[in-house]
Amino acid sequence: MQKIDAATSIIKKFIGAEPTKVAQIVESLSPEESSQVIKSLGNQVAIELIENLNPTYAAAVLQIFSTKQSADILASLEPHYSAKIISDLSGDNKTKILQLLDKDYLIKVGRIMDYPTDSAGRLMRGNFIVFKKDALVKEVIEKLRHFAKRRISTTYCYVLDENNKFVGVVGMRDLILSQNSTPIEKIMTTNADKVSPFTDREFLIRIFSDKHYVVIPVVDESGFILGVVNTKDLIESTKEEASEDIQILFGVSPDERVNSSIGFKIKRRIPWLSFNLLTAFMAATVVAFYEDMIAKMAALAIFLPVIAGQGGNAGTQTLAVVLRGMIMRETAFKNSFKLLLNELLVSLVNGIVIALITALVAWYWKGNIYLGVVCGIAMVCTMLTAGVAGAFIPIAMKRIGVDPAHSSGIFITTVTDVIGFFSFLGFAYLFQNKLMM
Repeated sequence: MQKIDAATSIIKKFIGAEPTKVAQIVESLSPEESSQVIKSLGNQVAIELIENLNPTYAAAVLQIFSTKQSADILASLEPHYSAKIISDLSGDNKTKILQLLDKDYLIKVGRIMDYPTDSAGRLMRGNFIVFKKDALVKEVIEKLRHFAKRRISTTYCYVLDENNKFVGVVGMRDLILSQNSTPIEKIMTTNADKVSPFTDREFLIRIFSDKHYVVIPVVDESGFILGVVNTKDLIESTKEEASEDIQILFGVSPDERVNSSIGFKIKRRIPWLSFNLLTAFMAATVVAFYEDMIAKMAALAIFLPVIAGQGGNAGTQTLAVVLRGMIMRETAFKNSFKLLLNELLVSLVNGIVIALITALVAWYWKGNIYLGVVCGIAMVCTMLTAGVAGAFIPIAMKRIGVDPAHSSGIFITTVTDVIGFFSFLGFAYLFQNKLMM
């Protein structure tokens, strides 16, 4: 209770000056504790707090509220942000909440949710400020002062023509340095960058990175401004996507959270664990095929995990680089052959170096030079396979329309294990007379 009282006091004191930091404090609490804090706040403060929470976390908090309370809160939010929260709601509770929202409001939210998940249309906010191009600098500054009293701040003003279409951008510096009687069309930037609501997040990241923008307007094909994407939302979205990709990469549902129910966790993890078990049996089948030989030469069992482990590590390294290249648009299907060739060369060199070290260790440890030769050849084969698989699997998945992060690690591990075991035990079979000396 003391923790909740302290959090409530901090929120009321600092929400106006440091809304982002206050939101971070709230997100350190469990959703149950946060729901109690929000209930103790005044309506306006609660709304301002929720607007600064991570949408996924905000959804988890609203799931604890009654459907009526959740609907009232969502109806008070800007539609673009409500759309983000609603997309993270789940189950019957989501349906009940939507039924309580005003139809006109739902239409606005629905239009936003019609855009692709990772598009500018889903990331944009509607809290931007526009003026007609014939407005005078003095009029604009007076209105901006009025907006500031309502805690509405902006870095840029967006300029519309007589048909309400986007024609330019005016920065605060230009406004302050201009004469009061100057029409803003005289000081606006007419060649300002803008994006379509269908622009994907990867392209947005490149624009923000190259141009160092704080915000960028989203304009439809008719020239009407729909919203703005700001740096904060883009970063939050990227962090959320990265965390989801990490979960997907290891076969965990992107919907799972630390505070998810035990039943939900079990339901989402079992399918991929079962699939992973199947792939493990595939590798075990290769080992079983050489079971009699391994029984005669126990030393082989010592080096099996070494070969497979190095292959898995090498494949994961390549996978990480390729996935980053896809995100940054450095990797595409058209240059995939060059990528595969590069990774093949890198894997060959790395494989030879690691193979020599492995061979020397095996020879010194067991006193059999042929065991070192078998380990070395198998290591080169495994590392080559790992490099090609780490590059080819995500590219192939992307080509067929599947998320390249979607359990690529499991497939790569399977390939490297099977090839690693087969090459090691296969060469051991060829040299078995020398190995038994």
